[in-house]
Amino acid sequence: MSDIIRELCERYTGLTTEEINTIRTLSKTLQPLANLEDADIFVDCPCSDGVNAIVVAEAKPSYVPSSYKKTVVGLLAKPENEPAVARTFRLGVATKQMKATTQENGKTIQSVEPIFNEAGSRVIGVLIQEDRDEESRPSPERIHFSQESYEKIANMLSHMTDGNGWLAECIQEGLVMVDKNGIVTFRNSIARNLYRELGYLDDPLGKPYRNFNLVPDGGDRDEYGDFSSVDVLVSGHSLVLRRIALKDPNMDYALSINDVTLQKEQEKQIVLKTVAIKEMHHRVKNNLQTIASLLRIQARRTNNEETRKVLAESLNRILSIATTHELLARSGVDQVKIGEVVQNVKNSTLRYFASPSFNVRVRVEGGDFEVDSDVATSVALIINELLQNSLEYAYRGRDKGLVRIVITEGELYSRIQVIDDGCGFDLNNVRKNRLGLSIVQTLVKDKLRGGLEIESGPGGTTATFDFKNSFKNELIGLTGPM
Repeated sequence: MSDIIRELCERYTGLTTEEINTIRTLSKTLQPLANLEDADIFVDCPCSDGVNAIVVAEAKPSYVPSSYKKTVVGLLAKPENEPAVARTFRLGVATKQMKATTQENGKTIQSVEPIFNEAGSRVIGVLIQEDRDEESRPSPERIHFSQESYEKIANMLSHMTDGNGWLAECIQEGLVMVDKNGIVTFRNSIARNLYRELGYLDDPLGKPYRNFNLVPDGGDRDEYGDFSSVDVLVSGHSLVLRRIALKDPNMDYALSINDVTLQKEQEKQIVLKTVAIKEMHHRVKNNLQTIASLLRIQARRTNNEETRKVLAESLNRILSIATTHELLARSGVDQVKIGEVVQNVKNSTLRYFASPSFNVRVRVEGGDFEVDSDVATSVALIINELLQNSLEYAYRGRDKGLVRIVITEGELYSRIQVIDDGCGFDLNNVRKNRLGLSIVQTLVKDKLRGGLEIESGPGGTTATFDFKNSFKNELIGLTGPM
């Protein structure tokens, strides 16, 4: 990498040999920094034209996907595409969390720090941290960091001059360095601000670290080792502390302080939400089963066959919804596997038609993917109606047959087909007189925002409907299926 940096700088920039060597030295920290931040890291240097910058070094994270498919070293960074880079070159100050367009025409979020020459007189480059989007910014807790990553960063920082303290400010954690005498010789702004939040009135810089030790029992080195990790709770803050031994003869160790309070609180809220969702779906299921029991009792008390049939159909509809809520109660989230929903409806419907002479098989085929509760409930009702129609009408006068329920997952819209090999029916006549089909049409159109197609003939009937996979993001796919 160093030879490439030298070649690019000599060809495209006006940097001196000493300044190029500074960039080459700093490039050695890029890979551990990329792993530490779960982000793409770059160094850009100013071109001689005074307008553009050129990418001279890069590092992609080892533990999360990079935003880039190819290397961008040697490509230009234009001001109109990367305003954060242009601003930092122009003003000599850091630029945080600004949108940019990558060399591969992708969208990203950039944080940029200036790199000064040894004299601190001018900006000779910028260090860029890129996240794919706002949702993929570094998480508060990174459990996969290696000892090597921490050691490289800490030891590089221990040799840096004050003018190059920009690297410590790029790290999304508090950083404290302690010398052989136990004195804090360095702390970044995150560590300083964190100590203030914890209630410390003094800045730890220049003072004995024992006065600022966050481990309740003192945290002796023998207890935690040279590379240690310990979780502590201080003044309502959940902290993860890591100690790294330094190779500098005058330094003892570095301490990283990661505040994971927000993450812990979010985890607690997720647990509470999961319990609430489970309880909600469990109660809905119980209520629906109670209603089904009342309908069953009413059906037994009537002597009118038509009334008994209508009550039985309503009973099946209610139970198809109840089985969906039962699955949601088990998962504790607002999503459920569509295959499980269809399988449960199939089993429930077959129980209704069970008899020694009934020999029609029902087979579920295709993918199994997650959908939200709104989609699952509507699909359950639709499958119940279509399957019940096939089992009740398609095989009159026959003792066997096959009904296939085929699930096909799509990127935005998915499709389900109910295919029987029965006798078929007159579509025009059925559409006018059958309540079940009217329910299906209404659910597909109004609830699933999809389309319904039915083909029927002497060889059987195929009912196909498509549905939007989720209603959580209403900004996607408003035009409906193709």
